[in-house]
Amino acid sequence: MDSDRYVIDVAGLRRSYAGGFEAVRDISFSVARGELFALLGTNGAGKTSTVELLEGLARPSGGTVRVLGHDPYDERDQVRPRTGVMLQEGGFPSELTVAETVRMWAGCTSGAQPAGEALEAVGLAGRAGVRVKQLSGGEKRRLDLALALLGRPEVLFLDEPTTGLDAEGRRETWELVRALRDGGTTVLLTTHYLEEAEDLADRLAILHEGRIAAEGRVKDVVAAQPSQISFELPEGFFLGDLPPLERLGVQGHETTGRTVRLRTVELQRAATGLLVWAEQAGVELRGLDVRSASLEEAFLHIAREATETAKATEGAAVR
Repeated sequence: MDSDRYVIDVAGLRRSYAGGFEAVRDISFSVARGELFALLGTNGAGKTSTVELLEGLARPSGGTVRVLGHDPYDERDQVRPRTGVMLQEGGFPSELTVAETVRMWAGCTSGAQPAGEALEAVGLAGRAGVRVKQLSGGEKRRLDLALALLGRPEVLFLDEPTTGLDAEGRRETWELVRALRDGGTTVLLTTHYLEEAEDLADRLAILHEGRIAAEGRVKDVVAAQPSQISFELPEGFFLGDLPPLERLGVQGHETTGRTVRLRTVELQRAATGLLVWAEQAGVELRGLDVRSASLEEAFLHIAREATETAKATEGAAVR
């Protein structure tokens, strides 16, 4: 691995638990220096199991992990001082104040920045004297992030960083994460908020049942999914009265009553052809909705497709 270019490199990674359950099944990916990489998946897809291996919290059952050119489990002393970790739950001492918590954590962190700077960065400077037990759920997540940033990490692991935050807090956290990436920090993010991944990530991988179902730049993963055009058929017209759907670049369609939904990867071509037809026919397409594919639609489609493939494979094995 070229550690100057790729600061995270995963090859053939596996993780099994007692009883033989395999949570991570032979996955491989790399994250470039200064890149924000999102790891997505439904509950139980293997996200947290994967991130824990990257953080060096457990030894892989198979395959290799390298972070900054080192094994994060066997060479933890080479990796830990250069990484920041924000877990799903921090578990802070409830009676300490916010400032006391940061100072305590700073005492265990190499090259820690001043507590006030860390709290200012996450919008908690005004809550420094408040006991942790009095913080809201969103404020506790901000404290989690402040501690992850204390050592000015080269690599930052964010596991569901905006859970519990309101819309404003989520946007502020996004701005902070962008600034860190723009400053050269490599970020690996797990999130259930697909809008968050779409907005922040340079590249992503979608996990499904422990395997990577899709990987690539966000725009490429989304572009691989069909866009949609929906409208109501004008009175007196039927589906067959439309121009040939293949000529419009339509890959599939469905109808519900008078409503027609067209799926296409050539949205401009299909929409233009449809509107020209309507103009020439002198009709109005009521309820017209032209919508590009989104990461959410891509995610749902990929997960559904992966499930169907797995079922077909299992069925073939049984026969």
